[in-house]
Amino acid sequence: MQIKLIAIGKTDDKQLIALIERYEKRLKHYIKFTFDIIPDIKNVKNVSEKQQKEKEGELILKKISNTDVLILLDEKGKDFTSIAFADYLQKKMNAGIKQLVFVIGGPYGFSDAVYKKAQGEISFSKMTFSHQMIRLFVVEQIYRGFTILKNEPYHHQ
Repeated sequence: MQIKLIAIGKTDDKQLIALIERYEKRLKHYIKFTFDIIPDIKNVKNVSEKQQKEKEGELILKKISNTDVLILLDEKGKDFTSIAFADYLQKKMNAGIKQLVFVIGGPYGFSDAVYKKAQGEISFSKMTFSHQMIRLFVVEQIYRGFTILKNEPYHHQ
């Protein structure tokens, strides 16, 4: 299985980029991982929230193949402990999925078309995080999940 993370908009914070890259590098010891950034929509002041979600949704769906399993990172999604998330990853691998795709939406969430295409939603917290910070949290939790599955000492109970 491969894992892809898709996010809207680039990160300008060099320290945050370095931390994300650190976990991406660590993660590659366990699984093929890619991080795909969709550029911000231009001229958002001239479009409604719905139009912005639809434009972002079109760009997200262009990055997804028919065989991908699409999981949205959404505050209304299912929440997991780190161990339960590791089990979730293991079940996806056991199911023979070619590529598992996690998506961080734009500032207003996802379009209806993206919700319809998705096979699940995961919440990392009931709190709202910046679109920059959640990238780090996702990559770190995927890494943590694999260290749990391999019984490595990174995660403590």
